[in-house]
Amino acid sequence: MSDGPSVPALTLDGLLRRAAERFPERVAVRDEHGALRYAELDAYADRFARALRRLTGGRRTAVGVAGVLDTVFAAGFYGTSRSGNRVVLVNPLVREAALEHIFHTAGIEIALVPARTAERLQTVRGRLPDLREVYVVDADRAEGAPEGTRPLAELLGPDGPSMAGLSGTAAADSDSVACVQFTSGTTGPPKGVQLTHRNLVTNAAQAAYALGLDADCVCLNHLPLYHLMHLNAAVYAGATQVLCHDPDPVASFAAAADAGATHYFGLPVRLTRLAADQRLTAISPAPTLRLIASGGSALAPAVADRLREQLGVPVIQGYGLAELSPLSHNDRPERSRPGSVGPVVPGTECRIVDLDTGADLGTGLPGEVLLRGPQLMAGYLGLPDAPDIDPDGWFHTGDVGYEDADGWLFLVDRIKDVFKVDNELVSPSEIERILMQDALVADCVVADLPDEFSGAVVWAGIVTAGDGPADLRLVVTRANARLADHQQIRRAEQLTAVPRSPNGKAERRRLREWLRSSEPHQPFRTGEPSW
Repeated sequence: MSDGPSVPALTLDGLLRRAAERFPERVAVRDEHGALRYAELDAYADRFARALRRLTGGRRTAVGVAGVLDTVFAAGFYGTSRSGNRVVLVNPLVREAALEHIFHTAGIEIALVPARTAERLQTVRGRLPDLREVYVVDADRAEGAPEGTRPLAELLGPDGPSMAGLSGTAAADSDSVACVQFTSGTTGPPKGVQLTHRNLVTNAAQAAYALGLDADCVCLNHLPLYHLMHLNAAVYAGATQVLCHDPDPVASFAAAADAGATHYFGLPVRLTRLAADQRLTAISPAPTLRLIASGGSALAPAVADRLREQLGVPVIQGYGLAELSPLSHNDRPERSRPGSVGPVVPGTECRIVDLDTGADLGTGLPGEVLLRGPQLMAGYLGLPDAPDIDPDGWFHTGDVGYEDADGWLFLVDRIKDVFKVDNELVSPSEIERILMQDALVADCVVADLPDEFSGAVVWAGIVTAGDGPADLRLVVTRANARLADHQQIRRAEQLTAVPRSPNGKAERRRLREWLRSSEPHQPFRTGEPSW
């Protein structure tokens, strides 16, 4: 465990107030629609706080805030915290069933979401008695607010006086829950990770320290969604964030050069595509660029090497989980080790233990990764005892890895069944439940099929009902209509039986071994049989 950076005794939104007081004229966030200086972003958050206090009458409640890659998320996120309400992060990419679960479990009363998410919410709103109001954050850019919802302008109203006296000072309630972030489980529905003010402020300081962020830095976010770590770490440091919406990785580096970026944050799937792109050799990175940081899932060492060789800057990756606010490890640009996620961030402890006995293992020996630190969650929403935290406060990640002699962590496997497609978590059991509702399906199992660009795609093994083969394309089409893009079944195969252990659990490890040893699978393309 290393010494930690200075962590201010602030509420979550106090990070923004602190930055506005220190760097009022510095650009906080900008995109193609414009820029907000720190003083302006702070005032924007004030408008959210006033509006939400007026709407709730000062009563504390849950506000669903969609993580759109837009300045409105930053203002809505900090403004909700400033109003005294609890932020519930909403992934705008998920479909109706997941939205219903999140909103019902968290008791969300007010939603701040884009038009597409609002439309999906309307189809399940009758089953969400707690949901009072849905405000559409992009109504001025989309076709408008769907029926039964309101444009954001109706919530915010005209600008008003500052709420400077309500936040930004030492917080007596720093251990209260500020934010709930839902994450996929291994066998059941997503769980709500409860993160306190202290968790998030601490991790902002840890991440800024590990990434070398300060007030002179410019961070290019080439991401589909706004990630809490990038937002909070940059605001802690007083850095500028540039939001790049163009999915083309080559265009993103042009944007980074135009912005004078010092840090480039990207996803493994996009960086992998960039490494294979013939245009890579024509990229002229900004002379200010210090590093390329990848996160969310593993980046292949060969990809990192290719980008490092061509672009001339370190390419590093980190590791974390929602339960850790999220960062626990980050590679060091000055000592980067291919394939590693680096050492722990300051103030964090890591152990590698035997999968069967729980005994500590030595250097180079793979075992389960256990973590402990001040950024560890307060627990899961609605679960009195977090099953993954032992009596000594160690969080059992479900990941398998080993440490080298200097404490750099290398991840080699997963115990848990969830996996990532294009950086979005996929729960096999969630897809299996949808498949089992089809009359043509007698049994099924879902696993991850390796994919060069997405990291993995969804594979489904299906035991059909009745005699003879069924049309799996029809089954897949019906299931995919109810699934988000990253959950889409890309390959399906008919099985005579699902391999299960004596206690009835699907043997996914055995399936993964089979999938990796068989001939390469082509991804399923709508309308074309691939089985």
